Amino acid sequence: MITVKDVKDARERIYDIAHETPILLSEQLSKRCGNQIFLKSEHLQKTGSFKIRGATNNVKQAIQKGAKHVTTASSGNHGQAVSYVAKKYDIPATIVVPENINNSKLNAIQAYNGHVEKCGTTSAERLPRAKEIAVENNGVYIAPYDDPYTIAGQGTVGLEILEQVNKIDAIIVPIGGGGLLSGILTAVKETNPNIQVIGVEPELANDTYLSIQNKKITPITGTTTIADGLRSNQPGDLTFPIIMKYLDDLILVSEDEIRYAFSFVLERMKQLIEPSSATTIAAVMFNKLNQKGKNIVTVISGGNVDIGNIQELLLTSN
Repeated sequence: MITVKDVKDARERIYDIAHETPILLSEQLSKRCGNQIFLKSEHLQKTGSFKIRGATNNVKQAIQKGAKHVTTASSGNHGQAVSYVAKKYDIPATIVVPENINNSKLNAIQAYNGHVEKCGTTSAERLPRAKEIAVENNGVYIAPYDDPYTIAGQGTVGLEILEQVNKIDAIIVPIGGGGLLSGILTAVKETNPNIQVIGVEPELANDTYLSIQNKKITPITGTTTIADGLRSNQPGDLTFPIIMKYLDDLILVSEDEIRYAFSFVLERMKQLIEPSSATTIAAVMFNKLNQKGKNIVTVISGGNVDIGNIQELLLTSN
């Protein structure tokens, strides 16, 4: 397992690329939820998501070890981040993406000079292919979540939250493969174990929920959740033990709840966030935490939305 020192080291390594993102506060959202709701705004991060943190930490390490080519598997955000960092250091990057990738994410990867290969619709299909390409090109595979450098980089979100918000009661984090969650858990629980850290998954992508229930990694088959950034089919070998050690609770949200939260943030807060990010808002809006009068930070993991698909993501009544 990584330690909070690894997260602090990652922060020093990525400071020249990743932004410190702001905390937003919505009075309407807080009033509706009966809690003070803060939004850690990684949708305003460089490349549009938290993924730049882990990608920067990981790619920099690879380059220091002599990497001349990097590959990864990604539903979009991690691929954008790896492509951005690789371009900055003038090395090629190959990104294996799902066949049904969000167009805005695909366009962004290509804008950062990432070479794209489409493969299947699940992470179980993408990951092996990306590793094959790394071998074929004598390159380095940059894991999207199940890697200590990636996890440590994502954990810098937690360090910033601790500095930006006083008297935090709970932090709500979306779960895909678990890199963001396990990084934040490490940073927060090793600094202040009294702060609750709660994960959120779509009901249609509940692999971590099932794994916790079964006390072992439990894969699921392909998912059609609108939260495309959370379509991992299982938690990682490295992320899962951290989740089991530190996580306080895990909440499931429905597709309609995600849509409603997405619509609320767009209409009332004028912020365009991904459905994956809207899971954390859904958790507090629909009282999944059963808490009142608390200071709660929701992690908004990204904002890379295909503008042409916004209408189908909207739900204007609950």
